[in-house]
Amino acid sequence: MIPGVNRLQRRNPAQNVNIFGPDNCGKYLHQVSPFIELRSRKEAPNVIEDIQGADTATLCALSIFLSLLVPAQATRSPDCGGILTPSGLSYLAQVSKPHTENVLRQDLVAPTAPDLLPSSPEPSRKQINSVKVTELSLSLIPDAGLRLSIDVDLDVTPAPSSNKAMRLSILADLHLEMTPEGNLKLVTSACKPTLEEQQSTEDTESKSSSSDMDKEINVNKICPEVSKLLLFPNEQLMSLTAQFPVTPNCQVQYLPLAAPVFSEQGVTISLQTTFQVAGMAIPLPVSPVPFSMPEPASSSPSHLTLALSEHFYTSLFFALEMAGAFNMTIPSPLTTAAMAQKITQMGSLFQEDVPVTLQAVFRSSPRMVLEEGKAALKLFLTVHVGAGSPVLQSFVSVHVDMSAELLLSVADTRMTISAAAIEDNDLSLAASNVGPVPAALLEELLLPTLRAEVPAQLNEVLSEGVILPHISNFTYTNVNIVIHKDYVLVSCDLQLPARAGEQSTMV
Repeated sequence: MIPGVNRLQRRNPAQNVNIFGPDNCGKYLHQVSPFIELRSRKEAPNVIEDIQGADTATLCALSIFLSLLVPAQATRSPDCGGILTPSGLSYLAQVSKPHTENVLRQDLVAPTAPDLLPSSPEPSRKQINSVKVTELSLSLIPDAGLRLSIDVDLDVTPAPSSNKAMRLSILADLHLEMTPEGNLKLVTSACKPTLEEQQSTEDTESKSSSSDMDKEINVNKICPEVSKLLLFPNEQLMSLTAQFPVTPNCQVQYLPLAAPVFSEQGVTISLQTTFQVAGMAIPLPVSPVPFSMPEPASSSPSHLTLALSEHFYTSLFFALEMAGAFNMTIPSPLTTAAMAQKITQMGSLFQEDVPVTLQAVFRSSPRMVLEEGKAALKLFLTVHVGAGSPVLQSFVSVHVDMSAELLLSVADTRMTISAAAIEDNDLSLAASNVGPVPAALLEELLLPTLRAEVPAQLNEVLSEGVILPHISNFTYTNVNIVIHKDYVLVSCDLQLPARAGEQSTMV
């Protein structure tokens, strides 16, 4: 277990309740009850039954107790992850090349290059005039890490009016470790620099001078900070675990569960998603089936493959619900007079003809269902039908179960989710102040509005999408999304966006 990440999981259950305030304790219980019902019946059989009719103070006390029973992902199982392929490593090496050259030039090209040219009786006689990186590569060492290979051409002045072309070669083995804070850190496990004369001369004096130069240029100074020669130093790796906004009061965070695994297929990392509402972590439902990264393709042309489990999406919708993003007030084209023509007892409730309003709340959290080639969102709503403002006078409540197909796309590093037309729906009367209402009449009066407005209001919430795991400064391009049973695969290429005065780098 990683101490820093484990500390994030040790929450005070009361804090998870208090973020919603005392007035919302009942709402919180209503939302989490589907996930605690099974456990509570085993560990506290009468808790759910006693909630009905309890006052607010009792509900608040019960909510604290019940939050102790909610599994809060203590098992630390992954729900998403990614595989950086050999093609992706080659791209990272390619875009690191100008950066590597700039760093070496800053370190080496100086009047006396103090770090690499040790002091001598005549320090001004030795000077590195130019630095050019001719080759930079990153290759995989299965079960160990990465091998960094860099060839650098140096133009050196060993004495007045004479130049030598030298070749600096750097060979380093790197691996990734987890820090106590739960971040990834690039560590050098081995480094071997060599310096050779690049072109021979006809006289033997030149060869002896080359030997002297090799002694006088202290190439070993490069190794302690060799990882900074790459474009993704540890500061950028730390950005993987940053919090990203989903809504103004809801954030998502991806936490590595262990150091990445290195294989011939690439670098594989498993992640656990956490959500914060109002700055506090919320307990998420536990996946009934642990998620494991699918086997990578033997030779994927893409730089990166992300895998997002069905549970990842269910947790996302649960967090949005807890943040209050799915509270829906739906205007209806009907009026009380129009409905009274169908439901005669309504005439005694409303003396004037006023607009009808629908208020939809989730009686159970939305659930994502992934099948081959298709994603669907299951909605379990209670719709209160009434009139009046600001307090709705409800005269009918209806249970509505709906299923909407979801469309997934990726732009930049953000996955956007949109609900298409409602596919399936089921309505049943939950409560009525106007006597029995046939199901067919409920469908006639309410279904057209619900089928149009529920997807529209969902899309308004989902329009910003969710930011996917990534490191800073890189975006995703050439994206291909494939929906499988229980998980989604996102294959993409990395792109380093254009900076001021530079052209965007991508392959």
